[in-house]
Amino acid sequence: MARIAARAAREALATHTDTSAAHAKLAAPHASVTVGSGTARLGLTLDLPYPIDLARASRHVQHYVSERVARLTGMRVTEVTLAIEHLVPSNGLGDRRVQ
Repeated sequence: MARIAARAAREALATHTDTSAAHAKLAAPHASVTVGSGTARLGLTLDLPYPIDLARASRHVQHYVSERVARLTGMRVTEVTLAIEHLVPSNGLGDRRVQ
């Protein structure tokens, strides 16, 4: 189930952002799962491209992953928490320095 959640997070980011250069630099998402009584709670750790609307991107990833995992596993997902590890510049901003 954790692999499905990580894959779904990757898919959500690909559909939400259109910068393929940023996706090449993003680390693969990691997922953890807690299952009990026919429900699942998911935890995701991921990088996001910068600039991005963090709130909108987070809601999109949470909703997409929840729906995808529920559809593929048949379990009800009650929670998807995100930990954003890094914001990765998508247009080379990381190479520039202020002088």
